[in-house]
Amino acid sequence: MTRDAFGEWQQWHEHRVASVSAPYGPLALTGTHWLEDHPGGRLPDIPGIWAAEGDGVVLTASEADGLTMDGRPFTGEVRLAADPGPASAARVAHGERRLVVLVREGAWGVRDFDPGSEARRAFRGIKATPYEPRWSVPGRFTPYDSGRTVRVDNADGRQRGLGLGGELAFTLDGQELTLQVSVKSDGSLWAVFGDGTSGRGSYRFRFLRPAAPDAEGRTTVDFNRALLPPCAFADHFICPFPPPGNTLGVAVAAGERTLL
Repeated sequence: MTRDAFGEWQQWHEHRVASVSAPYGPLALTGTHWLEDHPGGRLPDIPGIWAAEGDGVVLTASEADGLTMDGRPFTGEVRLAADPGPASAARVAHGERRLVVLVREGAWGVRDFDPGSEARRAFRGIKATPYEPRWSVPGRFTPYDSGRTVRVDNADGRQRGLGLGGELAFTLDGQELTLQVSVKSDGSLWAVFGDGTSGRGSYRFRFLRPAAPDAEGRTTVDFNRALLPPCAFADHFICPFPPPGNTLGVAVAAGERTLL
């Protein structure tokens, strides 16, 4: 282990703690409301009338609703697309709360982020295993001939498609292992995985984000930076469970494990 590697991991961990506990981080999410479940357009504890219409959401609000749009008081009717950025940049707000429009497989919804959430007030940190070199190994990415989509259970009990772009192979504790991974827009990889510690010392599944492979498919598989999924911080996220084959037959006692 090099001092630089440990120091970089420590900075990464501190940044993660600060990020998840930020005013509009995942701990602030208090609800995800699907409009199809509320045909009258009234969402629980959210002012205004929200209706899915084609490729967007129509919000109707009166002065009494106390909503703001782009930082200004809003009344009347407006058509909204899905919010592309962080919750802090959502167009619609109610006081300090941010109301984020989202869409998943054609279903429109609204997320309610409240800096005063109980989960954020109760947060004490992330239990994470300090950096160990044995958990960082070379990997080789092999893309699929064409993208694949598999249906997987999500944390909210529904099934949704998970796009997969290839396979990441590596050796850990003398075992040759693979993960099916997604390819992000910047070329980096993303895996949802389980292992021998899932539900027994670690959260039931975790995320991994290897850097973009080089021209020969080489990258680093660093489980020291295994991530808790957003649904570990708030029950209202819809995280996908690991796809078939992504539950490793080894105990990965590394990275983020659980909440303190």
